[in-house]
Amino acid sequence: MTDRDVLNRFVFEHTHVRGELVHLDATWQAVLSRHHYPPLIRDLLGQAMAAAVLLSTTLKSGASLTLQLSGDGPLSMLVVQASAARTLRGLAHWREPLPEDAHLGRLAGRARLVITLDPGEGKERYQGIVAVEDEASLADALSDYFARSEQLETRLWLAANGERAAGLLLQALPGGSEDADAWPRMRHLGSTLSEAELLDLSHREILHRLFHEEDVRLFEAEPVSFRCSCSRQRIENMLRGLGYDEVQGILADEGAVQVDCEFCNQQYVFDAVDVEQLFAASDQPRVPSTRH
Repeated sequence: MTDRDVLNRFVFEHTHVRGELVHLDATWQAVLSRHHYPPLIRDLLGQAMAAAVLLSTTLKSGASLTLQLSGDGPLSMLVVQASAARTLRGLAHWREPLPEDAHLGRLAGRARLVITLDPGEGKERYQGIVAVEDEASLADALSDYFARSEQLETRLWLAANGERAAGLLLQALPGGSEDADAWPRMRHLGSTLSEAELLDLSHREILHRLFHEEDVRLFEAEPVSFRCSCSRQRIENMLRGLGYDEVQGILADEGAVQVDCEFCNQQYVFDAVDVEQLFAASDQPRVPSTRH
C-alpha cells in the first residue's frame, strides 16, 4: 500500500466518465486519536471523511464543504468539513444502545443528510438536503444527492476501519461521447470492488484491477491532511459576539471562560485579564449594565 493520505483524479479517455480515489491514513488516525468511537460509528465517520474529500474536488481556493448527518436515532450527529486545500476534520455524537448492523437509517433514525458548500469571502452558501432511507448506506445517500441536486449520475464506494478510510467515486459528466456504453460499463466494473480491496490496494492497483481494459488517464496525486480551523482568534471573535456582560457572567460563575474545540480537543482559557484585553479594542461597553 503506497497511497497514503492522497487524492487521485482520473478520466476515461474518449468517454464522458471521470473518477476519483482517496486513501486516508494519518489523517484518519489524527481524528481517532482525539475521540474513541464504537466500531459502527467509527467506520461511518471514516466513510464520511473519505466522501467529503471526494466531494470537495470542485471547490475553489478558500472554499469549504460540510457534510452533516443529523437524526433521532442512536447516531444523533455526524459532521465532516473539508477545504479546498484538502484539509479535513470530523466528529460524531451517539448514544447507546447501537444497532447490530451498519445501515445508515437504523443508526441515524429519521434523519437527513445536509451538504453545505461555502465559497468563502462572504459569498452566499449553498445547501443540498437528502432524506435518509432505512436501508441506505452513506454512499447510497450521496448518490441520491447528486441525482437530485446536481442531475449527475454518480456512484460512490466507501470503506473504513480502525486503520484507514478510502473511497472511490465514478461520475457521468453531461454530454455524450463516442462510447455510449461507457457509464453502465464503468459503473458495473466499479461495483465488483470489495471493501477490503478498496482499503488495501494502491490507487494504481485498484484502477488496474477494475479497468485494465480501459484507457485511463491518472492525474498527479494531491496530499490530504487533518487540520482543524479553530484558533484563539476565532474564539475571541465568538466571545465578542456574546458581549461583555455575558462573558463577565461566565467569569463570575466559573472563574474563567473555557472553550473546548470538539474536533481537535484544543482548550482555550480566558481569565479576567484576558477578557478585559479582549474587549479593550472593541466598541462594546466594558462596564456591566445595571440589572433590575
